[in-house]
Amino acid sequence: MGNIKVRNPLFSKKLKRSEARLLIIDDNQIRFNQICNQLKENNLTVAATLLDDVKNFEKQLNFTWDIVIFGRAYDLKVDQAIALIRSSTQPNLPLLLLNPDDYEYDQYTSYIHKGLYDVLNIDYPERFYYGVIRTLAFSRMQQQQERLVDELETAQTQAQSLVEDSNKALAIIQEGIHVQANPEYLELFGFQSEDEIIGLPLLDLLQPKHLAELKTRIKKASQGQLDAGTFSLDSLNSKIASKNPLTVEFLKATEEDAIQITIDTESSTTAISPNTATENSAPKPNIFQQINRSLHKNPASSNALVTFSLSACPEQIFQADWLTSKTYFQNIRSFLKEQTQVPLFKVDTLVYVALFQAESQAVLDSKLTGLSALTKPQLIDVNGSSYPLNLRMGYSVLNGDIKDETHLDHYISQAFATKLPIPCEQTSIPLGLDLDLDFSPKIETPSLTTDAPVVSIQSTNTETNVPVLLTSLDNSTLSRISECLDKGEIHLKYQQLYDKEDSNLYTYEVTSNYIDGSSWKSCSDILDLSEDPELSIKLDRWILVEACKQLHNFITQYPDAKLIINLNKHILLKDKNFPEFVSKLITIIGSTIEHPLILQFAEEDLHQHLTEVQKKIAELQLHGVQIAIRNFGRSMYSETLLKQINVQCVALHPELTQMLNDENTAQELTEKLTAFQETRSLQILLRELNDMTLFANAWNVEARFIQGDYFQKKLDHLIDVQDQ
Repeated sequence: MGNIKVRNPLFSKKLKRSEARLLIIDDNQIRFNQICNQLKENNLTVAATLLDDVKNFEKQLNFTWDIVIFGRAYDLKVDQAIALIRSSTQPNLPLLLLNPDDYEYDQYTSYIHKGLYDVLNIDYPERFYYGVIRTLAFSRMQQQQERLVDELETAQTQAQSLVEDSNKALAIIQEGIHVQANPEYLELFGFQSEDEIIGLPLLDLLQPKHLAELKTRIKKASQGQLDAGTFSLDSLNSKIASKNPLTVEFLKATEEDAIQITIDTESSTTAISPNTATENSAPKPNIFQQINRSLHKNPASSNALVTFSLSACPEQIFQADWLTSKTYFQNIRSFLKEQTQVPLFKVDTLVYVALFQAESQAVLDSKLTGLSALTKPQLIDVNGSSYPLNLRMGYSVLNGDIKDETHLDHYISQAFATKLPIPCEQTSIPLGLDLDLDFSPKIETPSLTTDAPVVSIQSTNTETNVPVLLTSLDNSTLSRISECLDKGEIHLKYQQLYDKEDSNLYTYEVTSNYIDGSSWKSCSDILDLSEDPELSIKLDRWILVEACKQLHNFITQYPDAKLIINLNKHILLKDKNFPEFVSKLITIIGSTIEHPLILQFAEEDLHQHLTEVQKKIAELQLHGVQIAIRNFGRSMYSETLLKQINVQCVALHPELTQMLNDENTAQELTEKLTAFQETRSLQILLRELNDMTLFANAWNVEARFIQGDYFQKKLDHLIDVQDQ
């Protein structure tokens, strides 16, 4: 037997001839040269760029690369590089790590889970080359797939538009049977409705004079051989005999295992090939085609369309100038895209459709339920000013591809008539909140005894020593809060934390706001609430219930999710039954993790009421709650407070975040955090990292969690931004 030569296609000359674009992160020019030389010695064409700092890395991510190779860097860590790549225009760009000096083989799995493509050792040149070439092949394959999908969509769109523009009759055929037909096709064969033609064999309608020839063409078309173009067909069907010869063409259909047949309805019509359309003149696909493309690119077992339209349009928009009006409607799309993070399609001036997908109906229902928060009155920023936004929302479940515009209209009509599922229908948390979960504060009196977790607020008249009701003063802030609370128009915002250790991926901080005129106001740290502790407690109980509804719903998607909920001091200090109330909420949430709720209070409030706070916190912790401190670390008593209160988490004051902008103050911040950790073992959160520089610099200090708009903005419902 002769020798059989086996050749790995990864080492093809085609791959070597193409230029490999490498972005190399390293602080050593010699190692950079070594990498390039090793690859060139194997006849690989290389175009490489060297950098070792965050700012240059940020700039280079705006360009297209094949591979990122990470060695060592001055102010850039590999975890940080992974996070920045995920947030770039090339989120799937493969990252290779050069073997660190302290690397151990059992770390390999954790590195891969973080998002690395592979770990390579440059001291083994041959293995290193194989690793790079394998990564390059993967990267090119991925890029080619994206291009092919785009080209296929363009070609199918062009073909569809050309059919429509040239008055062609069109039908979709599967296994020789009609499954769909346009009005021109129905008219050609004398049918009144599509239902009459569905299920009929194609050959029975065409009745070709040369049967064998047509069978051969259909067989080839079914096998994907669609390069024959148009052809003439003589039909024996009396209904279309006068139109002989027919000009017929087979095209690829969007449906799997289907072909599209087109017939010129006018004999004088010149056959037009899709090749005559240029890329620059490529027509935009119809909305239903775009939705079908999304369904095919990312297939899922459960799919739904959600419609967004205006329930009311603010009068001031019609009175504003053209630029303001135009920007307002443009920003609606931006708002919806930010809040949904799914494919979004504009079907009309004031109507958008979003495609939601999930691996099961339960998960899809969970996603749809979470969207209900967007039905509350919103504000949209337009050139520095805020304008109201009131949305009408509905949904319809998709049962497959959308056939045409009429079919899409059916789904949209169905969505307009079907409201989103609301949390109380999907969870066991009752909206009415009976005695087992009463969030309305009640005043404790000597004659009142109950086991229900009601609020106990007591103020004593210094002269008569008789309990009296704390009454609200004539205060516009308190009146507005009370009004919003009664209407259920307090807005909860959820912002995801980035865990550097990649173990608590689904932790969200909850903040609350209300609309006052044309601006947002925070519900936390409002001094006026001290005038009405009863309202403050009612507000915080409402916030807790609504946040727990969202969490109960969200754990269908992510069982490990947990919330950090910001509260005011009064519920901690004056609500006698607060621990029992929270304990009931934890039970109703139904989480499988030990501490799904972390309650966060302001540092100043805890310090001012230290003795009482110590007792209250200890009691809350016995009921399964963790405690966090917000706006922490700026005062002189921050470190002392850690010794006196048993807390697990602290969220640093935003002023400390700004210290990351300067190298000297960043070092000062590092020393502060070290002192905190030496006092008590803590999970430290850095907040308001709203640009790439702050986000990147946050990796250089010992804060476990980082949070800000760069990673995920504050949203009205819970979304995992890492899974979009």
